[in-house]
Amino acid sequence: MAELAAQIAELLAGGRAVVLVTSGAIGAGRGRLGWEGRKKRLSIPEKQAAAAVGQPLLMQVYEGLFQELGLTVAQVLLTRGDVADRQRYLNARHTLSTLLDHGVVPIINENDTVAVEELKFGDNDTLSALVASLLEADLLVLLTDTEGLYTADPRVDPAARLIHTVERITPELEAAAGGAGTPGATGGMVTKLQAARVATASGIPVVIASSAAPRVLLRLLEGEELGTYFVPETGRLQARKRWIAFHLRPVGAVRVDDGAKEALLYRGKSLLPRGVVGVEGEFEHGDPVSVQALDGQEFARGLVNYSAAELRLIAGHKTSEIEAILGYKGYEEVIHRDNLACFNGAGKGGACQ
Repeated sequence: MAELAAQIAELLAGGRAVVLVTSGAIGAGRGRLGWEGRKKRLSIPEKQAAAAVGQPLLMQVYEGLFQELGLTVAQVLLTRGDVADRQRYLNARHTLSTLLDHGVVPIINENDTVAVEELKFGDNDTLSALVASLLEADLLVLLTDTEGLYTADPRVDPAARLIHTVERITPELEAAAGGAGTPGATGGMVTKLQAARVATASGIPVVIASSAAPRVLLRLLEGEELGTYFVPETGRLQARKRWIAFHLRPVGAVRVDDGAKEALLYRGKSLLPRGVVGVEGEFEHGDPVSVQALDGQEFARGLVNYSAAELRLIAGHKTSEIEAILGYKGYEEVIHRDNLACFNGAGKGGACQ
């Protein structure tokens, strides 16, 4: 932590703005409460209690380290609800931007004390990618206990090779990433790949590197090849569409035919009822939904204009038939193009931006 603080101080002195996403509150609290020797998994209330005890301990260490370097830190605790709500999302963005403008180092963690399962990011890799997207960062660095992404788990396969550059995150790469990392961690390389997918789709390059490498942040920003570099997608999504694509959790899915998929991706069209071939889950007007191709692959997310029940009735029909089917005149579009965001390379070179 002292080494990390020293590197961040040097980056700030060089004119860069840095946000630190940290973990450790539950672990610190668990130790203070004497629960380290407990073998059973902590319940959600116990984790929340441990986080409540551990968060001030964690910040006390960071505060002391950065104060010695002449820097001020700010604690920012977030839940998924803070970024799912548009106004709170904008408030968080404005607060973080103001802190950075004043030379303050925001230290961000998930608000484990109050977050329940449906409001959790799940891991700090995902949280860091969403914060990077929120701030339109120039780079996301994910520090871990390995040198980067390998062709296989280097802990069990001595022939595993470090992958220096990733152009596209494939299912094969995800399979090679394996499961969780060190004991007590909530993520692992898989969650780092998921975070890299979010960030690169937002036009942000990502590096996964070892936190043990001397001066790792400074060397990376000097251009040294360390860890694994993920190439960002060309064309950054608009801020509101990034919010739709990555900060909202879909509550259902809409499956479309090939013609509708092409119209959405490459002709900048809205999704009409005629192109819908299937509806999954239960949702209401205005809810976020996943938009999937015939093979079930998700290529976009959007805010839907109809409930799942209504959409099942009008799916496959012309817009002119909506009133006769529902008994009232609804929207022409199932999802308007202004409320639709493509990602994962699906819209690369196309119009769904």
